[in-house]
Amino acid sequence: MLAGCTGAPSAPPPTPSSGSPSLSVSSVVPTTSPPATTTTAPPGPEWTVGARPLPLRPDGYGQVLPTPPELANRRLPTTDLLPPPGDGRYAATVAPVPAGVLARSTWQPSCPVATTELRYLTMSFLGYDGRAHTGEMIVGAGVADTVTRVFGHLFDARFPIEEMRVVTLAELTAPPTGDGNNTTAFVCRPAVGQTRWSAHAYGLAIDLNPFCNPYIRGDLVLPELASSYVDRANVRPGMVEPGDVAVRAFAAAGWSWGGEWTTPKDLQHFTATGN
Repeated sequence: MLAGCTGAPSAPPPTPSSGSPSLSVSSVVPTTSPPATTTTAPPGPEWTVGARPLPLRPDGYGQVLPTPPELANRRLPTTDLLPPPGDGRYAATVAPVPAGVLARSTWQPSCPVATTELRYLTMSFLGYDGRAHTGEMIVGAGVADTVTRVFGHLFDARFPIEEMRVVTLAELTAPPTGDGNNTTAFVCRPAVGQTRWSAHAYGLAIDLNPFCNPYIRGDLVLPELASSYVDRANVRPGMVEPGDVAVRAFAAAGWSWGGEWTTPKDLQHFTATGN
């Protein structure tokens, strides 16, 4: 279910750490922009994410297959895991990671960051259904407030996001299904195809709508069913484009975009570390 940047193959092919300043528990004041409208977009074709494991390639990734018609113009509805914002406005919170959230995350004592170096965020986002939802994310403590500001810009620009939740440990070894689209940050794992820690393992990278913005390296596309989104000329909702609101908001915060790399091309990936 995980994308290229946020996941690892079921048979894995498998940065320097810097201390993050402590932040006090805080909340971000909702924006003063007008409430988001709740016009519901037409429902997309039905598709159950994670229900169809893919046959494996020799490298352990799933086979890269043509995008199913149901996902070629992806508009799957958002399932609310947290209460949506009651007034339809953007709001965010920053807090130490609760024990229950940490227990269901990918954090383990072997990870390159201590739990005190991480923060738990809740942030409003607009789904493909046109409605406001509340997502969750774990990030490095030193970038927590920056991340909430960036996603406030995305909310105000009505940039659609399908899902935003904490990745679980079980997902790292689950059979690949190639259809995940979870926007997330902290995942304690190596970089794709490497042995060094990913910037995600420090909570210093975010993958935005990974199915709509796949990781591309040679003949490998992750998520594996996102082949149709390799064609960036066919612009669809949720795609990140050069110079768009997502690229500008992250760049203003000093983050770089993997879509500007030569190889791999990591269209979903925004990073505070450059990798």
